[in-house]
Amino acid sequence: MNEQRNAMAIARARHALLSAGLDSTVELEAATSVTNEVWMTEQHVIRVNRRPNQRLRREAILGQSLPSEIGYPTVVSCGDQMGADFLVVARVPGEPLAHCWPEMTREQRRRAISQLARKMRHLHQTLAPSDLPSIDAPQLLRGDTLSPVVSLLAALDDARSLQYVDRGLIDDLENLVSELTPAIEPFTSRNLVHGDLTFENVLWDGTDVTAILDFEWARTAPADVDLDVLLRMCHYPSLHVGEKWVDRTHAEDYADVPEWLQEDYPELFSFPRKADRLRLYSIAYDLRDLTMFPPGAPSRQLHELHSLNRLRNAVLGCSHLDVSDAGTRR
Repeated sequence: MNEQRNAMAIARARHALLSAGLDSTVELEAATSVTNEVWMTEQHVIRVNRRPNQRLRREAILGQSLPSEIGYPTVVSCGDQMGADFLVVARVPGEPLAHCWPEMTREQRRRAISQLARKMRHLHQTLAPSDLPSIDAPQLLRGDTLSPVVSLLAALDDARSLQYVDRGLIDDLENLVSELTPAIEPFTSRNLVHGDLTFENVLWDGTDVTAILDFEWARTAPADVDLDVLLRMCHYPSLHVGEKWVDRTHAEDYADVPEWLQEDYPELFSFPRKADRLRLYSIAYDLRDLTMFPPGAPSRQLHELHSLNRLRNAVLGCSHLDVSDAGTRR
């Protein structure tokens, strides 16, 4: 079955190359990805999205608006077939920063964060294109509804009916959301955030950060939405890499990142009620994860980092935001 799935994935990648007017017989190298099928040739990267939401077609629209300082690759072609939309881009020098990080020196890591901070600042100053389609973001928060937490409250109601989910926990979360919501109001912005800014989506060539990639979740939102993603990655980095890299990925290697980022990009940490905002972002992310991947057992039998246990820790005040105050000091 795995061989059959792999053969079909290769066929989709070759179809994308053919549709782009490129040689579809070239050798393909599989790349790790959490959400897409990704293949590389010597000159191009092919990404195929199997979900019926056309995220990659949307990214092709967005890519034309990104400033050159970000290093986003040239879009060669895109396809909009539902359930198999694809994006072909020119290959940029470098490897995912997450793969390089374990072997990098402290000086290299510090340099990488400084360069990443500059690219993030450029991104957060970029206006979204007027024709950018909306998307259901990883955090269940929106700026185009009466309240930014409408989707989050709906997800809480859905979670009440899930097996192995304690209704008392959902009640506590609902009260916490109500308490924290004023901290993010108004949840509006004309500028872009990346939406999934982990080190898997940053390229490092051994000396420099060459690019930020994979803008399929990019949208308009306050800039500290990207801070939420980065802080979560620093505490749970093994959840944000491909299976091949899990054993080499350790949280202690990321311990300095929040402090370095704050030194280089202090504006990102200057939002009023910063700690409350980050806590609400974290709950919104974990609720989406919980409803997409419901628990198959009681919380005590699940991995400690399962979304159900992360939500319980948020209520108890012992989440990753409480273990260390780096990046969350008011």
